[in-house]
Amino acid sequence: MAASGNGVALSIRGLQKAFGGLVAVRDLSFDVPNGAITGLIGPNGSGKTTVLNLVTGELMPDRGSVLLDGQEIAGWPSFRICRARIARTFQIVRILPNMTVRENVMLGRMFGSEPADPARARREAAALIERVGLGGRAEMRGAQLTYIDQKRVELARALACRPRVLLLDEWLAGLNPTELQTGIGLIRRIRGEGIAIVMVEHVMEAIRALCDSVVVMNAGERIAVGTPDAVLSAAAVIGAYLGADDAAA
Repeated sequence: MAASGNGVALSIRGLQKAFGGLVAVRDLSFDVPNGAITGLIGPNGSGKTTVLNLVTGELMPDRGSVLLDGQEIAGWPSFRICRARIARTFQIVRILPNMTVRENVMLGRMFGSEPADPARARREAAALIERVGLGGRAEMRGAQLTYIDQKRVELARALACRPRVLLLDEWLAGLNPTELQTGIGLIRRIRGEGIAIVMVEHVMEAIRALCDSVVVMNAGERIAVGTPDAVLSAAAVIGAYLGADDAAA
């Protein structure tokens, strides 16, 4: 698939983060083109979520750059990065369980980029709730929803922030085959609106179906970058997932 638009939305250069003696991300560089979907994959513990946390300001990098449309944002607080139009979902869902679906989504519109007043946020939340497949459940509390539907709420809240770059941390994990196809279609439509997407994902069917390019990490380092077919057939990538002995067999 060809990326829509020209130029780079998000550029990561020489990013590094250590926790004590453990280097979780080491000298990582890659670009996220405008309107494209970039996969970020690798074995568990390879540093993928740490990268998202560094981009969104939940963690401070030890060194390196995170550029949004050419502007350095590394080290900015999370709220400022959100206002700059980077939004995300989380590997472990983070919604407010005692608030309704509508209220959760409204928060994204009220406190994201271009904050809206409550009346406007309420109107716009309704369309987003329908868009992610939660029509009829707007007044249910977060705690009443299934885990999959909680993930839908989190995505709607992220979209309510009006992101230029959307980071999805295993958003498709745990879906049954029908839900997976619905989720793939939804992400494809989001990309069609010109939003650049970074997907941390273990569902290779989705990576192949959606991604323009894929960055592979192992032990904090980038070991491959390229198209899904090229990357997923690379010996280094197969070795990282299966182990060197199995990869060579």
